[in-house]
Amino acid sequence: MPKEPTALNLAAIAPNPASSQSLVQQLYENLRTAVLDGRLPVGMRLPASRLLAAELGLARNTVVTAYEQLMAEGYLESRTGDGTYVSRALPDELLTVAGFVHPGKSPPPAADQRLSIRSQALATANLGPWGQDRAPQPFRPDLLALDHFPIDLWGRLVSRQWREATLALLSYSEPAGLRALREEVAAYLGAARGVRCTAEQVLITAGAQQGIDLAARVLLNPGDQVWFENPGYRGARGALMAADAALIPAPVDEEGIDIAYARQRAPHARAAYVTPSHQYPTGVTMSLARRLALLEWAEHTGAWVIEDDYDSEYRYNCRPLAALQGLDRAGRVIYLGTFSKVLFPSLRLGYLVVPPAQVDAFIRMRALSDRQSPTIDQAVVAAFLREGHFARHIRRMRALYAERQAALVEAAPAILGNRLTIRSADAGLHVVGWLPPGVDDQAVAGAGAAAGIDAPAVTNYALAPLPQGGLILGYAALTPAQITEGLHRLAHVLADFVPQG
Repeated sequence: MPKEPTALNLAAIAPNPASSQSLVQQLYENLRTAVLDGRLPVGMRLPASRLLAAELGLARNTVVTAYEQLMAEGYLESRTGDGTYVSRALPDELLTVAGFVHPGKSPPPAADQRLSIRSQALATANLGPWGQDRAPQPFRPDLLALDHFPIDLWGRLVSRQWREATLALLSYSEPAGLRALREEVAAYLGAARGVRCTAEQVLITAGAQQGIDLAARVLLNPGDQVWFENPGYRGARGALMAADAALIPAPVDEEGIDIAYARQRAPHARAAYVTPSHQYPTGVTMSLARRLALLEWAEHTGAWVIEDDYDSEYRYNCRPLAALQGLDRAGRVIYLGTFSKVLFPSLRLGYLVVPPAQVDAFIRMRALSDRQSPTIDQAVVAAFLREGHFARHIRRMRALYAERQAALVEAAPAILGNRLTIRSADAGLHVVGWLPPGVDDQAVAGAGAAAGIDAPAVTNYALAPLPQGGLILGYAALTPAQITEGLHRLAHVLADFVPQG
């Protein structure tokens, strides 16, 4: 004889006819809540659907539908010939780990907390504010004018890709990247940067940082010497240090990295990392003579050149210079670029151009790194390039950034006097303000940070002493009014360090 159901508080589960929710949804939620808070205990037998419908004054189908939804989600279970019961194992319990430690409590320290030598070196290196959510302040150099990005257009492209998405687009794709994007990148680089490549040589990466990391892991052995610009980009320094490279700091002058010095210091280095189009952070452009000397050294010694072309699109006073890769006849240049500086940083898409003989090795390493970049994002960028939106966006932003650089350079002398020497740059999203010799730029930058000025010290980017310190001043995200206000704040800071001459 079937077991009688336990008494049920009908008032607690009865739907409200005046509610905007359907009767089925109300009954489902009321029953689910009663199960979770224990008013319907585990193992309790519920009334038959016909009986419960009569008691609540509902259509039987309403009760059946609510029961079926709760059974499908695991809150109820049906026992053949015996009725409907509250499940023994509720689905919400299966989502919680037994013995869960409250997030506010720290686990006890391990007996052995030693890190690898590589990790310890990275922890003590001055590589930048990784992971910090820094509020936008003048003159933070890595900010863009994101309020001028065509968000509505981008949204339409994203929506279209999702509407037209195939199963292939939602599945795993080539570690080298979406073919459509690789073709667009190859075509763009050939026309705009003089890069000689096919789509087969292009690898899509998670930004330029992953490109540098891949190049280091594919090309370098522990202890290999690498020429490194002094001062130079700290993200690249970190990636090379993580590969156990021995960095050889080479001075940067008005022609770029000093090739003669580097050859004398480390003639048989395994590689050189350079930013020839717009040296980071000084902003100088490598001369043709230095470019040819660098390529001749690489060909003669079998070394690699890692060319970081991070913001070459923004050149203001002349046509963009052809990439170093376009001059390479020996297949020694690994070229990399990023969409972070021309679209928006959170996109995290960049690209590598690799000599044909090394493509397979890079693809294997890319597959082991993080398998692939998001395919939908790649498809959107491919459409952005293919339909001409990218070229139009670059033209608009180039004009805007040129205007903002001019506002900074023109306003600085009247506000700062001779405490900081700022000259216009041919390219890029920042300029360097040079301090008088002997002034501690790190102390100035620290005081600036306390005053709401985010202008990093140039010496933070140096591996070896520099003859002069300075501040890196980003202007891309600032209106002329914000630039002027920031310069006045900076003037108050500088007054404590540099007497007015």
